Amino acid sequence: MEAAWLVPGLAAVALAGLALIAIVSHVTATKTPSLNRHSDEKFFLTAEGKKEPVPSIHDPSTRDLSVVVPSYNEEERLPSMMDEALQYLEKRQMQDPAFTYEVIVIDDGSRDRTTKVALKYSQKYGRDKVRVLQLVKNRGKGGAVRMGVFSSRGKKILMADADGATKFEDVEKLEKGLENLQPWPEQRAIACGSRAHLEKDSIAQRAYFRTLLMYGFHFLVWFLCVKEIRDTQCGFKLFTREAASRTFSTLHIERWAFDVELLYIAQRFKIPIAEVAVNWTEIEGSKLVPFWSWLQMGRDLIFIRLRYLTGAWRLSTRKMD
Repeated sequence: MEAAWLVPGLAAVALAGLALIAIVSHVTATKTPSLNRHSDEKFFLTAEGKKEPVPSIHDPSTRDLSVVVPSYNEEERLPSMMDEALQYLEKRQMQDPAFTYEVIVIDDGSRDRTTKVALKYSQKYGRDKVRVLQLVKNRGKGGAVRMGVFSSRGKKILMADADGATKFEDVEKLEKGLENLQPWPEQRAIACGSRAHLEKDSIAQRAYFRTLLMYGFHFLVWFLCVKEIRDTQCGFKLFTREAASRTFSTLHIERWAFDVELLYIAQRFKIPIAEVAVNWTEIEGSKLVPFWSWLQMGRDLIFIRLRYLTGAWRLSTRKMD
């Protein structure tokens, strides 16, 4: 008799818990994304110590490609990434003089010499090709990428990690992925670099506990938010200008789980997404995700689903101040 009452009782407790989580997630939600810039973030820095006003994603594009590089304490690893990227971009421009580009390094409140390192490239290649935006305080990777995206001039915008783990010339694979999605609805499309094909090898080298966390995260992503993309977290993504403007204007999460919300938003807007296998190498000094950040990501995934479901977050766009 007691067992007969136990199952309904547990079910009632579970439903009450879910209801409580939904209420808390709705009440604590910030209704609109934080798109404000500090006054000092409205200018690029130059090697000469001058400031130049940043453009807006809402202006017409004037470059073929913008490369946005979020950087936090990356003075050691940034040079190898910049050398590879700029060597490729310069070679491509020599082969096709009509091709134009810019690299935007976003210093996300670093405590080291990240900005000084980036400014050396601006001095070498010219401040029109390499631009440096220093954030007043750390926003998180998603917040830094958004600041770069909203300061871009490119028809296409590439998000690339500062560690250079992805071979830069694989941008051509992403471009091909975008082409295969045509015709683009309202000129919107996204190509995501993917490491899913390398998962078997990476698991063999990873600690069991971290593998368990990874599988748990993947399950929550699939169950709650994004089902069609196997690797949501690869930091190598290519957007059409229109897709970048639409998705980043709606984005709320600025830290580890921002990629998932970004792709969730894209799917809700019916923006086509290609997942493209890319070359990827573990770089010495790569930042491992701390255990508490895995918990934060799990919480954020639940909030993504619940807050959009309850209307606490809405699929509306705003312009950055």
